[in-house]
Formats: sequence, structure tokens, C-alpha cells
Amino acid sequence: MKYTIGFDVGSSSVKIALVEAHSKKKIAVITEPQEEMPIHAEKLNWAEQDPEMWWSHLCNGIHRILKENSLNPSLIVAVGISYQMHGLVVLDKNKKVLRNSIIWCDSRAVEIGEKAADDIGEERFGSHLFNAPGNFTASKLKWVKENEPEIYSKVAYYMLPGDFIAYKLTGEIATTINGLSEGMLWDFKDKKVADWLLDYYGIDTDLTPPLVSNFEDQGRINAIGALKSGLPEGIPIRYRAGDQPNNALSLNILRPGEVAATGGTSGVLYAISNRNSSKEFYRVNHFAHVNYTHQESLIGTLLCVNGAGIQYSWLRRISNQTDFNKMNDLAGKVPIGSEGLINLPFGNGAERMLNNKAPGAHFLNLNLNKHQQGHLFRSALEGIAFSFAYGMEIMEEDALDIKVIRAGNDNLFRSEIFSNTVASLIGQSIEIYNTTGAIGAARAACIEFSGLEDYSQSISSIDRLIEVKPQKETDAYLLAYQKWKTELERKI
Repeated sequence: MKYTIGFDVGSSSVKIALVEAHSKKKIAVITEPQEEMPIHAEKLNWAEQDPEMWWSHLCNGIHRILKENSLNPSLIVAVGISYQMHGLVVLDKNKKVLRNSIIWCDSRAVEIGEKAADDIGEERFGSHLFNAPGNFTASKLKWVKENEPEIYSKVAYYMLPGDFIAYKLTGEIATTINGLSEGMLWDFKDKKVADWLLDYYGIDTDLTPPLVSNFEDQGRINAIGALKSGLPEGIPIRYRAGDQPNNALSLNILRPGEVAATGGTSGVLYAISNRNSSKEFYRVNHFAHVNYTHQESLIGTLLCVNGAGIQYSWLRRISNQTDFNKMNDLAGKVPIGSEGLINLPFGNGAERMLNNKAPGAHFLNLNLNKHQQGHLFRSALEGIAFSFAYGMEIMEEDALDIKVIRAGNDNLFRSEIFSNTVASLIGQSIEIYNTTGAIGAARAACIEFSGLEDYSQSISSIDRLIEVKPQKETDAYLLAYQKWKTELERKI
């Protein structure tokens, strides 16, 4: 029996999955480390992590999952990588990390992206980048150039977090089309690297790594990577993608009209289309999906709520709760609308769906004589769910035709309050699948591009659990949502 291994390198933890290569069935999933990884925030709205920390935890996790499952490493035949999107990693000519990674929720480059949008103009960035330049990898690299010239002068390679992990395993530096599109570095109209944006920023275009395609060999584990990780030397990395496109793949979201919903550290709606135009370049993003090709431009439209699961985790810590299930039980004793308590969950950096504003997280209308812990927990779940509904309205305004919504059976979607609130407000059922990003990455490592349809059919029979349908009586949900929107509009 042969196996593939998948990694999901997030900002909170590294998840590692083993999958049986032929049947695609999950063998095991672990999280490393046991506590959340630290995020360094030297200034307000900054967020950095040491890339070597990701690598260290990844190696520890690989050794642990192999040991816990008594698995001989020689039985692993391929690797798949999922990673936190939009981050920037820079290396010098000796391939040493020059500074901490500026990660996805860091907002320092917002003004750089806004100025670029003004200078370049919507007609050009809309048709070529399919996005406003925004606070993404290209703008973060420009920030380093402007503010840390000594570091920038030593930069020989820039890359995304998943590219760094692939480099540590193989010694080879490369990236993907979908990866470049995450950083506003892919020209969808000309179907090539957006060198013109790098020229605008004054960034050497030679720093861009060479391209590799998904679902093919992207490099092989070298001797050093094998020694550190415990994986067999010579096996290929056959897949890499940002966490949200990868989560969509994990949920069998590959066709126009399908939407993946994720309730992790951030909350995400990710909708597939094959259109070549949009009227919304600021509040949502458009990326090359994992099955994008020059012949078929399958685009993932992503709407992100930065302050989602991270807020619920924060509440768990400060309330000295040890179990999310207990929090959900307490929340379940509180009626819809949390008896007037309203939560705005936007405390994790600038929110693109709010036009890059950072209103912060708020609990409003707090009544010290009435509201208890359960009210805080319910209002937090409702606040995040309301943010999803608000985001769905934005996507529908952009003429996306939504036919199917699927979510993983983890994080926020384990809460009936959260799932029922989202389904009831958007008026559409949500299919819940028993999968994770790490499992999806492991499965993707053993499929050919030509076999995506077979892959899709096989996992639909393996993973589907339940369907959350909208509640029949929705008046209370709609009333609470309208009150929430009123408070949000006051803050922004």
C-alpha cells in the first residue's frame, strides 16, 4: 500500500495528513504545534512570522505522524502543499531568509496598493490583474523596497509561503500561476507574469521564480530535505496551492457556480466562474483556481473576513474555556439576536470587503445586568455569520451565479448556531464535508490534471456528511442581521 502526504501551512498551525494513494481515503491528520504559532506584530496592523518556524513545525509534524501511525517513510510516494495566501518571503543569493515573512493579515501595504490603483487606473488593472493591486505580495515587496532598502538590496528571490516550504524540501525555487495571481503578479489578459506592475513598483523582474504547473512534478525531495523531514529522498512534490483554492479543491469545488465556505482563522467564501469580466475589484479578489489553464480560465472569486475564527479563539482564551463545544452549548441557550448584543468581528487587520478599512472588533449594546458568557459567544458566532451573509450579498451584486455551497466539518461550521444562521440568511443549503485542507493537498498529490473529473466523483462519495438547510422561520435571523448591518455602517 502506498501513501501521499499533504501539508496545510497556516498562520495558526501546520496540519499534516496521510492519505492512501489508490482509494484516496484519509489515514490520519495531525496539527503541529499543539498551541497556536505566534504572530509578531511590532506595530498596529502588522503581522509577521518566521518562515523557519513553519519549517521546524512541519518537520516535527512529519516525524510525529509517521511514528504515531507506524508508517515506513518509504511507502510515501508524493507530497502536496497548501499554504497561507498572500505572504511574502525573501531570500538572499545564498537562499537564506532575510526577514520575517509579512503574512496575509498584515495591513502595512494598503496605501501602496491604493496609490498603485489610482496611478494605473481601473481600466488596466481590472482587465489585466482582475483585481485592484491592493495589500498583496507585490505591494508588500514594494514596502520592503521603500522602508528596508538594505534588506531589499540583498533580495535574490521573493516567493509565497508554499514556495518556501517546497524550496526547503527540494532545494529548488519555483512558483505557480495561481500563486502569482494571489500576489497580484499574474496578467490574466496577456496570460503571463505581470512584469509591468513590477516595473511600476521599481522591482527587478528577474526576482520572480520560474513557473511550475499544478498536478505535475514540481521538484523532488533532496538529501537535506529528506534528512530534516524524514521523507524519502527523490519523491516528488506534485501540487501546491494557496489555502483557499486548496480548500475548494478539498470540497470538490472545481466548476462554475460552486462555492467553498471556510470558517477558520479567517472566514472565506470562494466561488468558481469562467467569466472574463467583473465590476468588483476592491471588495473581492479574483484568483486563478487550481485547475486554471490558458485554454480555460477558471477563476476563484474570494471574499475574506479576516476576523472570524481568530475572534472565537480569543474569546475562548480570555474566558478560560478549554472546549469550543462548551462555548457552543452556552451560546445555544441564548435566543437568536443575543438579546440585543451585537458583535462586529473585524479585529484582525484591514478588511478588503470593507474597502480595506479596519474598524476593529466590537461588542455593542452590552448590558451588564443581562448579558453573560453565553451572550458573548452567541453574538460572536452571529457576528461572523452575518459577515458571511454580507459577503454573499457583495458576490451576488457582482452577478455570480451560485448553485452549490460546501463547507468542511471543522472550525466554525461545527457550530449549529453558525451554520444555521448562514444558511438561513443566504437562503441556500450548505453541504458539509468531512475533509480538511491537508487531506485535499495529500489527495491532489496523486492525481493527474486529466483525472480531475474522476477525482471529483470519488471524493463526493467518500466525504459528504450532512446538509444544513435554511430554517423555515427566518424573521428573527433577518431582524438581527439588519440591526447588525446598521451598526456596521455606522462604524465604516
